[in-house]
Amino acid sequence: MATKNTPDPSSQPPPPHPPSPHPSPTPPRALSFDRAAAQYGAARPGYPDALLDAVEELAGRPLRGARALDVGAGTGISTRRLRDRGAAVVAVEPGPGMAAELRRTLPDLPLVRGDGNRLPFAAGSADLITYAQSWHWTDSARAAPEAMRVLRPGGALALWWNVADPDVGWIAEQGGRLLSFFAAELPELVGPGAAGGPAAANTGAHGSPVSARDLPAGLSFVHRRVPWTRRVPLDTHLANLGSHSAFLILGDEPAQRFLSEEREHLARRFPDGTVEEAYVVELSVAIR
Repeated sequence: MATKNTPDPSSQPPPPHPPSPHPSPTPPRALSFDRAAAQYGAARPGYPDALLDAVEELAGRPLRGARALDVGAGTGISTRRLRDRGAAVVAVEPGPGMAAELRRTLPDLPLVRGDGNRLPFAAGSADLITYAQSWHWTDSARAAPEAMRVLRPGGALALWWNVADPDVGWIAEQGGRLLSFFAAELPELVGPGAAGGPAAANTGAHGSPVSARDLPAGLSFVHRRVPWTRRVPLDTHLANLGSHSAFLILGDEPAQRFLSEEREHLARRFPDGTVEEAYVVELSVAIR
């Protein structure tokens, strides 16, 4: 039993494993966020308490005391939520700009540079591995076995995405404008299978359904949908849109052109300058 002055090893985050001398390359588009890390951290939506409740339920254990890895942690939006629920969490992030922003806002939180295709952690060292908005940047055929290697028996792999709710009228209308815009500007990114980018039903700035996320075969996932909303200034909503990779790789002029036109559309819809964004968090959990 741990004494008052001795940390309980079971409640500590998993220690880093010596990194591979041949780390896997990160897709260039995944690193596009580095140029807008502060904007990303300030404007992107967080996650509701109900999502963390669902993770606990489907994982079959509380987050408090869980040894967790948050992979593709970005600026730490999900990492902070896991820590605040009591998890002993390590952030894993490949991008130098995103990692620097995470370190600036969460200076005491353990951070390891790496990605899901080759996790720098020992086998059986984690109770929970999470991917918030980031699984689609992995090579699923490599990342799934890596997660199973690092999880202890009975540990959980949890993947989730905030998806703008297309059943809300103004969001569906905006989705149509986004799709038309990217079909003209970046036609190679529009269509099913464009990882992290505009899909047939939507665009990268709105998210796409879990069915389009290339979940790993051979794992038994349980799915949960968690609806929620947030009210933000129009500027924050536009900054949120502009922080998505499809805009970041496009270039400043066309991105700003679309966002300026979108400001006019939304100013008519929300004359008080406050936008109510509606999301459904799509959660998928598999147990090792």
